[in-house]
Amino acid sequence: MTAYFGMRDIGAVKPAERVLVSAAAGGVGQIAAQIARIEACRVVGIAGGTEKCAWLADELRLDRVIDYKAEPDLAVAIGRACPDGIDLYFDNVGGPTLDAALMHMRLNARVVLCGRISQVAADEPYGIRNLGQLSTRRGRMQGLQVFTYHDRYEEARAWLAARHREKSLRQRLHILDGLHHAPGALGMLFRGENIGKLVVQVSDPAT
Repeated sequence: MTAYFGMRDIGAVKPAERVLVSAAAGGVGQIAAQIARIEACRVVGIAGGTEKCAWLADELRLDRVIDYKAEPDLAVAIGRACPDGIDLYFDNVGGPTLDAALMHMRLNARVVLCGRISQVAADEPYGIRNLGQLSTRRGRMQGLQVFTYHDRYEEARAWLAARHREKSLRQRLHILDGLHHAPGALGMLFRGENIGKLVVQVSDPAT
């Protein structure tokens, strides 16, 4: 639902737009990227590592994928993957990735601030330097808290379920079996070691 409201409400995604999603192999990012594809957008995903990037390219069929761990200059890599710029950036990480994306905003572009995982455990907050690009491009940036949409949850569930039934949307789960994995799972999130939505299974769903 976070991806649904971020893309369709705050981001106001439109067909044929150029969309960039960071942490695109994560729990929210994978859904956000697929919503953009359902809307017939050109979608570029950012992820870390060859396995995640291969999954985004081969399974989710994103138009381009950027492995930020393999790029010495992320802003340059985004420019190669998005040669015509970005209409909508769905940001899950903040920090330098957000700064790099801001360099490529198109006229009237939107930035959805969904997460800032890169900054949660940072020694010092990263100072965003390219906010002036929003003014130059007459763009806007807005934060997202899914809980503010609680009265519209059924709307989101119905739309997402329908797309899942028609197989235009899928969800990958990264399941750890047993509550004892919970502390390690939290660390995995901060290190970006999960592919898909990270879930700690505390009981057998069949029982």
